[in-house]
Amino acid sequence: MFLVLGVDAASWNVVRSNLSELENLARLVEIGEAKEIVLREKPISASIWCGMFCGLPPEKHKHESYVRNGEIVRREDIKVKFIWDILHAEGKKVYAINVPFVVPPYSFGVDFKPVGFGLPTNEREWEEELRRVTAKTIEVMHEEPDLLISVFTLLDRVQHFHWGEPCVLEWYRRLDEKIGEIVFETGFLDDDARMKNRLILISDHGFCSFGEAKVRTLPEQTPHGRLKGDHSERAMLITVNVSYPIEKPQDVFFAIREALR
Repeated sequence: MFLVLGVDAASWNVVRSNLSELENLARLVEIGEAKEIVLREKPISASIWCGMFCGLPPEKHKHESYVRNGEIVRREDIKVKFIWDILHAEGKKVYAINVPFVVPPYSFGVDFKPVGFGLPTNEREWEEELRRVTAKTIEVMHEEPDLLISVFTLLDRVQHFHWGEPCVLEWYRRLDEKIGEIVFETGFLDDDARMKNRLILISDHGFCSFGEAKVRTLPEQTPHGRLKGDHSERAMLITVNVSYPIEKPQDVFFAIREALR
């Protein structure tokens, strides 16, 4: 099985200095290969997640925003084939859960209703997303798909509004627990399975204080409050048993393609 765990906005800024408290991420760093991806494109989530799973740069996939001409962009408006489309047509068993290249996030082959229309904005919704994405991911893993892509979005919202606050690390801890449930408690990466299963854990971008961001993705004042953090160009990557070199988000597409020909 090839598992891609996306963690929107996961940042080495937080993870590297707190590995002693993030035991499952620390274990992945130990058994896999961990690196930082410095984005060559603007750290805009819609565009990055799109490119990651269609293999095209922004100038070719042309999907730059969740809204176009005042209308929410739908999957049908993006004229590309994604990795799940290609592999499904080839007879592979492939699923995607909560992929946020559109709003609400997109799922393929599974029935999944995103939390908060894909924009969870409070603790109750953040906890609900952790629980429901984890549960659906583990449920689908039991079907032994060739490829499963599953994405958590909550850290983006947490960090936009609480960057620099102690609660940010607390939500990383809660996410770390769920990552452990998915990759370790299921046996996905136990000693016997590790040689046949593949994992990519990746973020679309990192995070920094609002004033340090090279590209402001939202206005400082929002209906939900003032932003404290914004996207940085430094994304997080951990791979296990993946030989294809991932230097940019689009390489995830080619890593999957190489492994599942």
